[in-house]
Amino acid sequence: MEPKRRKFLSRLALAGFAALCAGWLATLDFARKVSTDVLDLLPTAEQSPEAALVRSLAGDTEARVMLFALGDPAAPGTPPAGPAREFAAELSRSPAFAEAVSLADGDARNDVGRAIFERRLQLLLPTWLGRMRREFAGSGRPAGEFSAWLAERSASRLEAFLARPEAMAMQDIVASDPLLLVPDFAQVSYQLAARGAGAGGRALVWARIRASPLSEEGQGPVFLAIDRAFASLRAGHPGIEMQWSGVNRFAAAGRARIQSELGMLNGFSVAAVLAVGCALVRRMWKMLHLVPVILLSLLGAWAASTLVFGRIHILVFVIGSLLSGVAVDYGFYIYMQPPLRPDEPYSARLRRLLKPLLASCLTTVIGFSLLGFSDLPVLRELGLFVAAGLLCALGSAMLYFAQLERPLLEARSFGRPRPVPAGPVRDLFLLALAVAVLGPWRLRWRDDVRDLEIASPKLEANDRALRALFGDTPDQGVFLTHGASIAEARRHLDEFIAYEARSAPSAAPASLGLAFPTEEDWQALPGRIAGLASFAADFREALGRHGFDAGSFSGFFTDWEALRAHPPAGPYDALYSNFSSRLKGPFALFYHADGPMRWFLTVVSHPGGAAPAPPAGLNTVGVGQLESLNSLFARYRWSALRLSLAGLALVIASVFAIYRGRRAVRIALIPAGSCFLVFGVYGLLGQTLNLFHLLGAFLGVCLSHNYAIFSSETAARGAPPFVSVRLSALCAATSFGVLGFSRIPVIHALGLTVASIVLTALAAVEIEPLARRPA
Repeated sequence: MEPKRRKFLSRLALAGFAALCAGWLATLDFARKVSTDVLDLLPTAEQSPEAALVRSLAGDTEARVMLFALGDPAAPGTPPAGPAREFAAELSRSPAFAEAVSLADGDARNDVGRAIFERRLQLLLPTWLGRMRREFAGSGRPAGEFSAWLAERSASRLEAFLARPEAMAMQDIVASDPLLLVPDFAQVSYQLAARGAGAGGRALVWARIRASPLSEEGQGPVFLAIDRAFASLRAGHPGIEMQWSGVNRFAAAGRARIQSELGMLNGFSVAAVLAVGCALVRRMWKMLHLVPVILLSLLGAWAASTLVFGRIHILVFVIGSLLSGVAVDYGFYIYMQPPLRPDEPYSARLRRLLKPLLASCLTTVIGFSLLGFSDLPVLRELGLFVAAGLLCALGSAMLYFAQLERPLLEARSFGRPRPVPAGPVRDLFLLALAVAVLGPWRLRWRDDVRDLEIASPKLEANDRALRALFGDTPDQGVFLTHGASIAEARRHLDEFIAYEARSAPSAAPASLGLAFPTEEDWQALPGRIAGLASFAADFREALGRHGFDAGSFSGFFTDWEALRAHPPAGPYDALYSNFSSRLKGPFALFYHADGPMRWFLTVVSHPGGAAPAPPAGLNTVGVGQLESLNSLFARYRWSALRLSLAGLALVIASVFAIYRGRRAVRIALIPAGSCFLVFGVYGLLGQTLNLFHLLGAFLGVCLSHNYAIFSSETAARGAPPFVSVRLSALCAATSFGVLGFSRIPVIHALGLTVASIVLTALAAVEIEPLARRPA
């Protein structure tokens, strides 16, 4: 093909590819397309019930909650209840908020208390009768004596209760509830009501936004509504101060920090690559020809990823942005290949490089493509991003340099290195072998989902202080007990409460679920009431024997007769749906009776220490604990390890299919040995590793595999590797080494691991020929 025609077609192909990718990206809404939510790193169809439950609560219900505390410095000991109501009303008028409730006046708590009292015979009586039945059965008395026994037992309990000081506050309730159904539940009600009662002279406001806190609608419009509501409040109450928190505040701050870090890392990466280029290249300005190759590879990776995946985590782009350190490899190999003769055409020069170019690119793409079978979304997204980027980098490099007149980047000459004795070099290899074999056995692994985000100490301290006002304390655990149906969840709740009573008698578990009967007690209620035909008369006599005037309890007896005439019936689930309408504010999150998973929230106080995680068989998970997600990431780490090993096996197999004998063995051993050596050093240093160290090792091995391939030709002659291999490895090492300065722990881990393996592999390809010299 003539040079002019080749140039025209190359430029046309590059321009068309760039236009297609840019046109697609221009149509995207990146605010919706790019996620900063740590839960988006988990599969949406996660099979672990505990992880699915935490994801559901944290990703939807609880995530939309916002907490506010208002204080007046002019009256430090008095909660500003009036301003709190005004602020809640102002938020409620905003379309960004679905609900806003002032907890200062106690309306939400009082509504729940009234609802339970009004429905006590439907909600609390079935459980009480079931407990009394079981207690009577243990006495061994004849079944016909149950009514009289129950009447005497109830009258005795009532007399004992009224002798206690706290009975004074319940005189009005007892007249309508001599069975003490509501007073028995009072301790649970008190603990639940205490969450949100406030402290330190603050008035609390609980609010729920309409949109997801991770979307732009759940951030900008919400923050604007808060500013307007507070400005309106300050107009009438100039001294009012506000403290507030919400998932959207963390998400907005995290997005801003990650975007800032992304720009900083890219800037440092480019500067580092330029510094390496200045050191090894004669005419630095010629390296600008590599920029289009890098940009086109990133453009193709972005377009392919956004085309395939509906939503992509920003970590993929943070890591993928460092693809420039990899994409530049193929440009170096083509650009720095000298012609055999002055008039050698570009196509002939490219044919000489085609085998190692295709071998290094396609084997690496095969390895990363296997990550597409991972259960973890971030690995699938990253696998496609890197694989697409490498293919685009190779194609772009071949086309771009085809349209240059003289595509040659000359390296600096540093003279011949001094000869090194082979003996010490072999000793160094033996030491490296010992570290690579023994060190990895000392590795420790731990995955923590908190390592996926940049820490924000100020926001975290503010959130802890605010949640303490709402009742979250260090010695208090919040647990979710779940089931496939609400009846199953209620049974598991009883099991969890019984476990807490056995394991920690001083603990005080409180759950709104205890206000509801189990399905068994609910279904048995009509029959049990029918069997208590004489109970009203027996109870009147028992009350008289204990010094009470039965006429004082006329309201109860009227309700009892109405209950016997029309015993409660209907679907068990209807108990919860009918009651839900009375729940406002934070009390609406105390149970969930709809959807694929039902659950009850339980608050457990463990004086003197944090509540421990319950055993797995209780279908209960701690909301404030991340162990379930951490163990999930550990499971994904082993899944990723299996995929990585399978990918590397395919890479090695493809190497042996392309090359033969000792050359193939060398190409396979250099990257594997570099990886084991770096992990051996980590093990000897006591470094704790996580999933992203493993991912970094996989990426580092794939890069090192390229250097082993391109250095194999010179190594066969006992010569040092081409300058292009050195330049490529150093650019990749500096590019990923920049990640070591990241404030995101997992990005730091990945960058440091890749840079270490790449530098180790470069040292191996430089030193290995020396070890084969005669002693």
